[in-house]
This record gives sequence, structure tokens and C-alpha cells, in this order.
Amino acid sequence: MDKTSHILVVDDQPDIRDALGEHLERNGFRVSAAPSAKDARATLGKHTIDLVILDIMMPGEDGLSLCRYLGENTGIPVILLTALADDTDRIVGLEIGADDYVTKPFNPRELVARMRAVLRRTKGARHKQQRYTEFGTWQLDNQRAELCGPKKIIVPLSTGEFRLLKIFLEHSQKTLSRDELMKLCKGRDAHPFERSLDNMVSRLRRKIEQDPSAPEYIKTVWGGGYCFTTPVST
Repeated sequence: MDKTSHILVVDDQPDIRDALGEHLERNGFRVSAAPSAKDARATLGKHTIDLVILDIMMPGEDGLSLCRYLGENTGIPVILLTALADDTDRIVGLEIGADDYVTKPFNPRELVARMRAVLRRTKGARHKQQRYTEFGTWQLDNQRAELCGPKKIIVPLSTGEFRLLKIFLEHSQKTLSRDELMKLCKGRDAHPFERSLDNMVSRLRRKIEQDPSAPEYIKTVWGGGYCFTTPVST
């Protein structure tokens, strides 16, 4: 996998950008580098990128803005680099679609391990999944990450919302605890994500439920978690 995976490193600090790029190349990855979100967008327009390593704090357009763009417009996984001790940016990043995060200063070997885990998860999911999943009056396009409504209107989903909806569909009519949902969504122990899970469920309900206050699809199981109660078909 590594030798065919093209990684884009986006960081405004040349010492981190160059050192990380060299380390990834020694581990068999193809690497492109960009000092800003603007340069990253240009690189994304020229190359097929498998994963983006993205610094949050950059001049001009910051990493969270670019992460949101990637989550809403591409299927490219993102690992955030953050130097902040505060959880706020990490929580926001996970909510808008980041797949993982690493806090600076970081161990390059740990980052590579996280990259390989994300690539296995995302590439494996794309390879195995059926093109369409239907539930109620909705149809989810698993390749395009698009949700089509009853009147053939496309409802946009963030990467996080798409991932959460897919998990519900894959575990239809089964109660999932909050811990199970977090592990399935992130593939790791992600405490910041715990605080955003309920918010993401609420946003998803507003998009698919006729009455979000009385949901028909995603029901809360008191003391247990959530259950997607509607049968699905592929």
C-alpha cells in the first residue's frame, strides 16, 4: 500500500515540512509538499492524493478551512497536525471530517502508524462497499458520498456525517453505545470526538428526519446509545 500511496504534507514551517517529507519517502510513500492551503489546492488539482497531513495553524487560509473543503468536496482522508493543548480545534477538526490528529511535537513513527491505519480503513472501505444504500425514501451514493432525497434533491454531507450515517446503515436495527460509535467512527480512542458525537447525530437528524424532534430513523436508546431502526438495502 505505502509505495502507491501519495501523501500531501501541508505545513507553513519548512523544517517540519521537509523533515516529514523525507521521513515519509524513506518509508516508501510518494510525497508532495505545500506551504499553504492555496498551494495545497493547486497540488490537489494536479495530482491524485491518497491522504493529507494538514497543519491547523497557518497564515492565510487555515488548516480547518481546508479540512472542511476536503470533507465536503472530496473523499481524501485528513490527519491534522496541531500544536495547541486546547481540545477545541481538534474537536472542530474531527467534526468537520478529519480522520485523526497528532499533536506537535510528534513522533514520526507514530504518525506513520496512524497514516497506515487511516489508509487501510479508508481504502478498504472504498474497495468493499456497494455503490448505493437505500433506506426509507433516501438513497446514499457510497462512492460520491452523496445523499439523494425523496425529490431527487442532493443533500450535502460532511465527511463526518457521511461516516456516521454509513455506520448506522451498516448496523441497522442494532443499538450502538456511544463508545461503540466513537470507536467505529474514529478507529481509536478519541475523547474530543466524544463531546461532538451528539451534535453530529443532531445535525444528521436535521438532514434526514421529517421531524428531528421525533426521529423515525435514528432513535435514542436511553442509557444505551442510538439505534438506526429502519431496514436498509443495497
